[in-house]
Amino acid sequence: MISQFIHKRMLKRWARTARQANDAQLKDLNKDAVQARELRQHLNDVIFQAEDRLALPAIGSNTFLKPKMSDWAWRPELWKGPLPNVGLVAVETRTRIGTQATVFHDCRVSELTFRQLRNSREQDLAPFGVRMDVFQFDGSFLSLAINLPPESVEGLNKRHLIRMNMIVETEKPLEIFARLNLDHGPNSEQVVCELPLGQDDVWVEFDLSNTDINEKRMERMWVDLIFENPEMNQVVIRDMTFARSPRAEL
Repeated sequence: MISQFIHKRMLKRWARTARQANDAQLKDLNKDAVQARELRQHLNDVIFQAEDRLALPAIGSNTFLKPKMSDWAWRPELWKGPLPNVGLVAVETRTRIGTQATVFHDCRVSELTFRQLRNSREQDLAPFGVRMDVFQFDGSFLSLAINLPPESVEGLNKRHLIRMNMIVETEKPLEIFARLNLDHGPNSEQVVCELPLGQDDVWVEFDLSNTDINEKRMERMWVDLIFENPEMNQVVIRDMTFARSPRAEL
């Protein structure tokens, strides 16, 4: 209340000063101009910082385009909220990134770094992105596993399509495969898709119609992103989202 009172008094004071500027004595006008310039500098700083921060996607945002008739949609925490540790170097295999992602590789000496970034581009809907830098790579595989939440398998059946959208940038051309893994009872199923090359905004759909999943025993689902020959490359994933929708019956 005190802050609001002071603010209103300040507004009235400068509104009165502006109205009287034409008739004010030069000595008083010069003093008012000096104070106004000092005030303007701080106001401009506040406005600049506010516009910059308010233009960023809101932290925790789950806003993204979803296929029609979707019955489940989700954005992993890596792209949704800040991690306690935003950067890692010499990342070892089986390193957990937050609570939903894990890095796997078979390098003897790890020259892999991982960092969470704040998205700031106009087209970005995700609050955060992630960047992986790979230098020397003496292993045979590198993957990032994303664990999907329990809701993703509730009511899941062979009619469903699982869609994954990504906004990805690479320093040089890179083959990336996405492998959907489904556990049902003692058995598991895998569906593999290659991400289209040559574009930033990519998507793939995993069709469950050709799988042998036991719809009554679905337990969990996760996706492995597999990077082929990642040596001396930088991969920035600006966003990753998942959606589930039933195929139309014909």
